[in-house]
Amino acid sequence: MIGDAELFIQIGTIIILSTLGGLLARIFRQPLIPAYILTGIVLGPWLGIITNSDVIRTFSIVGSAFLLFVIGLELDIKKLKDIGYIATFGGAVQVALLFFLGFAVSGLFGLGRIESVYLGILVALSSTMVVVKLLSDKRELNTLHGRIIIGILLMQDLIAIFALSALTTMQSFSFAPFVVSLGKAVIVVALAYAGSKWIFPGIFRFAAYSQELLFLLALSICFLFSILFSQIGFSIAIGGFVAGMSLANLPYSIEITSKIKSLRDFFATLFFVSLGLGLNLLSLGGLIPLLILLVALTVIVKPAVIMLITALFGYTKRTSFLAGISLGQISEFSFVMAAIGLSLGHISEKIMTLTVLAAVITIAITSYCIKFDSAIYSFLSRYLAVFDRIGKEKHMEYLPEAESKKDILLIGYDRIGWNILKTIERMKKSYLIIDFNPDIIKKLISRKAPCIYGDIGDPELLERLDLKNVHLVISTVPTLEDSLLIIKKTKKASHKAVIFLTAETVNDAMALYDAGADYVILPHFLGGEMVSSIIENYSGDLQKITKNKLDHIYELKKRI
Repeated sequence: MIGDAELFIQIGTIIILSTLGGLLARIFRQPLIPAYILTGIVLGPWLGIITNSDVIRTFSIVGSAFLLFVIGLELDIKKLKDIGYIATFGGAVQVALLFFLGFAVSGLFGLGRIESVYLGILVALSSTMVVVKLLSDKRELNTLHGRIIIGILLMQDLIAIFALSALTTMQSFSFAPFVVSLGKAVIVVALAYAGSKWIFPGIFRFAAYSQELLFLLALSICFLFSILFSQIGFSIAIGGFVAGMSLANLPYSIEITSKIKSLRDFFATLFFVSLGLGLNLLSLGGLIPLLILLVALTVIVKPAVIMLITALFGYTKRTSFLAGISLGQISEFSFVMAAIGLSLGHISEKIMTLTVLAAVITIAITSYCIKFDSAIYSFLSRYLAVFDRIGKEKHMEYLPEAESKKDILLIGYDRIGWNILKTIERMKKSYLIIDFNPDIIKKLISRKAPCIYGDIGDPELLERLDLKNVHLVISTVPTLEDSLLIIKKTKKASHKAVIFLTAETVNDAMALYDAGADYVILPHFLGGEMVSSIIENYSGDLQKITKNKLDHIYELKKRI
């Protein structure tokens, strides 16, 4: 047994060194998860500071439960409807193909069926946590490829929970127990749905008057489901996931998530460190060739499969490439599955080590791939022409007068662009809109407004546009690199074109002026001027401010 003081010291040591590792990763622009795992390796196998197996096991179990609870909270099944067939059928086909490839490769190295199943699932799934974080940092969650990625990830998560339910209730892999476990999982999801629809809304509505009680109630649901599932033979991690999923559609889910995330981060850190603590590199033995093959399947074959599937659903090579390259890593679900599989005796310590190493390598590679995806695409573009022949993405543009000249090019329709377009239409000028939000493009197509889906940072899109005949270019995209590219391409095509750009900071605005922009929009600067004007005109006249309010509400309703 480990004493209370010693347990406190070990937890403190883990947190302190994890923080140092995280700071170093931040300084060198590296992902945090590999840093936490490497911290565990330093504390455990390398220096031997923490070797107590009970502590390692407890951290893994509690960490996995909270990790899956928050993943369940953030899982919005309704988002699958927005992506349609590519998320459901495309995601399912991708998981099936990669599973069988991973299963077959594992079998070639003499692994048993149950261990091959675990490794097949390991290769098939991608990391929701890592990918969403990286896309969010790049502000690409609402792009077309971002929506496709999120849809596929949600489909993978749904498949993963069924697989996890099945694997934790069998001692040896065979078809009959799998079907029984799948049936149990379906019943569990149905019960969770019933609770979220008829029971939890009333309870949480009452508890929401107290922030403390809301937090405790959410934790209680997590523990209740975890204990319940543990008692009927499932893992507590599944209980945590189902608990989160049952609360995901409540009006308070965002608030619950914000309150739970700090607790999640704490236990998730312990979880990832515990993976490193339990890592025995010497136990890998002769499985290094298998590790190399699994990494290759994950970072090369899986993106290629996703690219092919995405292209077959009608999307262009750039969209297909960005979707594929973003999903070339191993999921955090694989950590959970491997940890649970090890505790159940389904897999050996070698396979656990193999899983963690493959995850660290693929997550690190993906972080760089997503960060430099445009540069990688530019380098590989000429080799990807086959994907353009497969998917043309005609449904994402409306060009009734493709050969006619356009007076104005408007890049980015939402928010600022909405008001700008009203003015352009009043001026009766011809125009073309470029936007990378598929929902925006669909709305524009429905009202027959000339538009093209695309990322203005794509050099091929700029080459396609007839910039030499454009009189005015207006971009509401605040990314400095994209704005500089617009200036370069526009000035090269026509010295007479006037260029209006958008910036987020004063320094960016000055850089754009230096590069040749005619006017730079600073939204917060213009917003401050507008508010100042309203305050100045108010002068204690309540009727005037009421009129401004009603006009504002009218405009907002028009936008909705």
